[in-house]
This record gives sequence, C-alpha cells and structure tokens, in this order.
Amino acid sequence: MEAEYTEEDRAELVALVFDGLYESHHRRLAELVRDPIFDQREGLDMVEAGRLSYERIRHVHRALGPARDVAADPWTLFAVGEWSCLLDSTTLPLSAVHYNLCVGTILRFGAGRPELKPYLDELDDMSAVGMFAATEIGFGNNVSALETEAVYDQATDTFVLNTPSPRAQKFMPYCGITDIPKIAVVLARLVVDGRDQGVFPFLVRITDADGPCPGVVTHRCPDKPGLALDNGVTWFDHVRLPRANLLSGDFGELSADGVFISPLSRRGRFLRSFDRVHAGRISLAAALVAASRAAVYLAVRYSWRRETAAPGRGTVQVMSLRSQQVALLGALSRVYAMTVFLNEVKRDYVRGEAPEGLHRKIAIAKALSSWEMTGVITVCRERVGAQGVFSVNRIADYVAMAQGVVTAEGDNLPLLLTVAGELLAPRGAGATRPDPDGQSLLDGRFVMDLFSYKDETLRRETRQRMDRAPFSSAWNDNMNRVLDMAEAYGTHLVLRSFWQAVDGVESGALRTPLRLLASLYGLLHLRDDAGWYLARGCVTAEQVIALPDLVDTVCEQLAGSSHLLVDGFNLSPELLRAPIAQDDPVAAVDRYVRSIRR
Repeated sequence: MEAEYTEEDRAELVALVFDGLYESHHRRLAELVRDPIFDQREGLDMVEAGRLSYERIRHVHRALGPARDVAADPWTLFAVGEWSCLLDSTTLPLSAVHYNLCVGTILRFGAGRPELKPYLDELDDMSAVGMFAATEIGFGNNVSALETEAVYDQATDTFVLNTPSPRAQKFMPYCGITDIPKIAVVLARLVVDGRDQGVFPFLVRITDADGPCPGVVTHRCPDKPGLALDNGVTWFDHVRLPRANLLSGDFGELSADGVFISPLSRRGRFLRSFDRVHAGRISLAAALVAASRAAVYLAVRYSWRRETAAPGRGTVQVMSLRSQQVALLGALSRVYAMTVFLNEVKRDYVRGEAPEGLHRKIAIAKALSSWEMTGVITVCRERVGAQGVFSVNRIADYVAMAQGVVTAEGDNLPLLLTVAGELLAPRGAGATRPDPDGQSLLDGRFVMDLFSYKDETLRRETRQRMDRAPFSSAWNDNMNRVLDMAEAYGTHLVLRSFWQAVDGVESGALRTPLRLLASLYGLLHLRDDAGWYLARGCVTAEQVIALPDLVDTVCEQLAGSSHLLVDGFNLSPELLRAPIAQDDPVAAVDRYVRSIRR
C-alpha cells in the first residue's frame, strides 16, 4: 500500500537529496537536458555517437556561459555532470575534463597571464574542447614516473615537448576524433639545463579543424562497450612550446636567465600539479550516484507496473514480491547513503576544509561510491529483465559509465591504499567492543557502534601486524587487510553521515521511511560482515540468524514509501524518455519500437 505524503514532504526530501541547492544550481541543468538534442538516436556507430556527445555538451555549455565561470563555481561544475550523464553518459568525462582539469588547471596555475588569453577564449566558448593528458601506456596510475619530457631550450626561450618511447605515449586522452579543435593540459617532465625538475602541466594545442597539429600524432583507441568517448593515444615529436605554456603557478618559476626556482620539493610540486583532480573525483562520483538514482527510479517505477505470476496469488506487481523489494530497496538505501555522503564531501570541498583530511574523504567517496553504485546499477539492470539491456532504457549505459568511474581520476585500489597509509599513522588505544546483550540491530546507535568498532579494530590489528613484519614485505603481505581497513573506515563515515542527515529531517512522514532506509543500509553491511562481528563477540549467533528476517521486515515496511523516496530524486518520465518509466510501459515500448527507422 502506497504511503500518503504532502508536497511539503516531497519538497523536504528534494532538499535533502540536492542539499538545498536544487533551485539555485540544478533546475536549469534539469531543464537543459530535456532538449530534443538529448533524445535517443538509434543506429549510430561509435564515432557518430561520440560526435553527438560533443554536440550535446556544447548545447549545455552555450546555456551556462563562459567555461571559466563554470570552472570557478564547484556547485555548477558538479551539477553539469550529474544531469547531462543521465541522458548521455559520454558527456560526463567531456564536461569534467573540459571545465575542471583543463580550464580549472589553467586558471589555477596561469591566472593573470595575458599570453594564455587566446587559449582561454577558445575554451570559454568551447570552440576548442579542453583535454587532460597525464597517464602513459607504460605507467598507468604511477604518473610520477612518466617519461614525456619538456626540455627548456634557452636559445629560443621555448620548451621542446617529446615522447621518448612507445611506453611514454599519453594513454586515453580524448583525441580519437581529430577534426574537433582540442587544447590539452599535458603533464610532462620539466628538464632545465640537463636537470630533471619533476612533473609539471604544460598547455598544448592538440588538434584544429584540419586535424592533429604539427608534431602531434594521435591514434584512436578500440571501441568501448556503452561509452562513445573518443579515447586515443598521443605521441609528441619535438613540439615547440612558448615559455608561457608552462603552468607552474606558485610552485615554480623559470627565471629570465634560464634558472628554475621552486619553494617545494619535487613531490610537493607533483602533488600541486594535480590540484584539480580532487574536484574531478567529486564530480565523477556525484554524477555516478545521480545515474544510480535514475537507475533505481526506473527500476522501482517499472516494478510497480510490471506484473507476474505468484503462487496462490494469481497476477501481482513484481514490486510486491519480497525478493524484488530486498534487491531494489537495498539499492535505494545505498543510493541515499552515498547521496548524503557526497553532499557532505561537496560542502567540505567548497568550504576549503584542511587538505589532508579532505583529500582522504574525497578518495573514500570516489572509491566507495563507484563500487557500491556499480552494484546498484547492476541490480537495477537485472531486476527490470530484458528491458534493461536497451540503451533507450538508460540503465545499460550506466553500467559502462560505472566501470569508467572506477578507474578514472585515480583507480580505486591505489586511492584506498593511499588512504590506508594515512590511517595507519596515528596510534590510539583502540575502541571498546560493543556488548550485544539486549541490543537490537534496528537500533541505529548500536549499529553505529559496531561500525566504529570494526573501523578502529582493523586499524589497530593492521598496525600490529605491520610492526611485526619485516619492513621489506610488511606492506605487500598485509595489502588486502589494509584495503579492508580503509573500506571499513569509509563505510563508517558513510553510515554516520546518513544518520546525521536523517536526524535533521523535520517531517514526521519522512522520518520513519528514512530511518528504515538508514537501518537497511546498516543491516546489509552487517549481513556481509556477520562472520567478522560474530567472531569478535560483537553480535550473537541469534542476531546473525535473525538478520535475513530483519532485512525482509524492513523492506516490507518500506515498500509503501518507495514512490515517495524515488520522487525525492526530482526525475520524471519526460526527462528520462525511457519507455519503462512511462505509466504504461508496454504501450511505450511498442510505440518506441515502431518509431525506429529501418
């Protein structure tokens, strides 16, 4: 039975999901993607689909104004990715790189430089699209070891950008469609007077309307299922760059007589050159969570309209079956948890929290959200059956998008290992084991204590193991435990953020379903880790045995509120244009199939 709620309840839920920023930063993006340019196109090959994605992101860009304004406004930057990706997942990396990694890096390290104005003018109106070229084929995530060189030639006061070997080719920048003008921020090793000064960003024109610029060689990468991004490999053959194209900002200066001066260490300079990657991680994670909201919206809506046979009950709605409820409401709980956690991370970033703790939180958000949302989207795809394999119903495209986010802007595993290294440094007394006697797993405070205990215990146990191990093998021998430790820390942060958000809700009609949703999120993680908690005496055997029934009970109580909870995403059948989202999905699928040009 569907729960009753008012427009005020719905408005408060929308405010929770969009952190109170829907009217100021999201509404105009939601309206932009309703344009017919975002309608589904059948029969396109990968290159045609890629060109269409460029047209779509330019459509969004024209409405938003100069790229430098978007790059300077994190809230708008995040919102662009969150809405455009719902209709075309390829627009997400295009917008994130253009606005954040390219224009944002130029503004961060080249502000006030009149020599760069011609580049910024082209990027501002998107007559040229911004790129970012860091990763090399032979080095993957180990960007600090890259081999592309920019050698300073004092006689001409220029840099010579060169790719010294096949393994140093820039891997997967967006250079596969070569007649679209592109300007890239390229990371290269600065060499001055024969001395390697470390990795710095350089501004490089890659292509114009006639193809690759002199000295730039590009090749298109193989096709990627579900993602029409024109990734390629790029080789630089002694490309001459003006002095002004070194984007050293406040962390390095090349004097008039050719002497390089920097107040930072080589590692400090390297980390500074990646300053904009943190906003990029938030943007990708937030967009993937937005796509997951759309996937859950579609799956829940369709499941209330799709009918099936049930033993002894005749024909019923699929959503009335407990297996469908646990799958989709579990997905809904994960989406809400990650939504409110990303909102918290965004706020911390915009406020400029202390970099160390903030960067750790961003890494956690990117890694955990992309893994959890990969699961959410996969569940939704399966639970709508055969309809889930068609791009017009959106969810299948989100699957490929999720896989891209797992790897982009720093692969999840290296990110978590970095977080783990920071977590191992402080030493404390450890947490007190929660006493399970008389406790209910529906008590949010008790579950929070369990998550906190696991977080602290894994840190203490991992430190002890590494202290006892030989230095040469301590890290490798404990790597999987270290990753578990970092993930437990992150899950604890997410659950804490979720409960804090729920406790701030004023509407009584919302408080009960949201508390159930937060409880469900905790129960699902407890179910996955029940053996760990049982072995340490944190829960009883009886509580573990009761977990499946508790999950079923919570989902039964939540089912009637599922319409309300997905309405909080402010989506609509008209916006998503997915046949399965319509009031009569069978008729909508029939109309769409008949409309396809043969």
